[in-house]
Amino acid sequence: MRLNDVTEGDCIQVLNDLEPGFADLVFADPPFNIGYQYDVYDDRRGKADYLAWTEKWLAAAVRALKPHGSFFLAIGDEFVAEHKVRLDALGLTMRNWIVWHYTFGVNCSKKFNRSHAHILYYVRDPKNYTFNPDAVRVPSARMTTYADRRANPVGKLPDDTWVLRPQESAAHFQPESDTWFVSRVCGTFKERVSHPCQMPEAVLDRIIRVASNAGDVVLDPFAGSGTTLAVAKKLGRQYLGVELSEQYADGVRKRLQMIDFAEKAETEGPRKRQPVESRRS
Repeated sequence: MRLNDVTEGDCIQVLNDLEPGFADLVFADPPFNIGYQYDVYDDRRGKADYLAWTEKWLAAAVRALKPHGSFFLAIGDEFVAEHKVRLDALGLTMRNWIVWHYTFGVNCSKKFNRSHAHILYYVRDPKNYTFNPDAVRVPSARMTTYADRRANPVGKLPDDTWVLRPQESAAHFQPESDTWFVSRVCGTFKERVSHPCQMPEAVLDRIIRVASNAGDVVLDPFAGSGTTLAVAKKLGRQYLGVELSEQYADGVRKRLQMIDFAEKAETEGPRKRQPVESRRS
């Protein structure tokens, strides 16, 4: 296993070939089977075929978890219940069913517009898992609105509904509110890379901060645009991504290299311009 890189190949085969129990945190954002245009993956599989494949990759991902590991799964309405049933059957314990709500949702013509996704949060051992509450606390309404002296001065844990709006900063909590504001990644965003599905970095920032520690191993079986690996790298975690597409894997590596370049530039700071000696004839 080569950490801090993305491995090309089918995630089921790759993960089953590795030693079990190497990841502290797994974040998976698999294909939703709703017809996204990937370059090498068919996102319009028959239901039975899709769910049979789901069972295999879930088992491989859970096999990769350490005894104290945590598992986060992002999935849409169509198959969220089926994923929950299978995770329960694999012996994991659900801590939260998070609803990620965002405005600027998906425009629909024959049903209500879609403006949410689901994030299932599971742990392998409910009595022994990493959860860092102070890393993700937000101001409570008692503090910001009601001036209630009973408010915890360090803030409260976020709710299990994450409200994401494009008009606020995509990188910070708002000081006057206890709601987490960050949009999904739209086509015009600076964060956007060439991939049909991309999670916002702020979503992964919260998950990785709360469910892992510095130096822990973060695994993404569907590396895609590389958001999980990029945020893990920025937060000082080790990481491993698996990606079926050679093109997408190359894009992830370039994204990770850009982080190195940015960190190097920040460390070195602006170069001072050297004075040019005057020449006199």
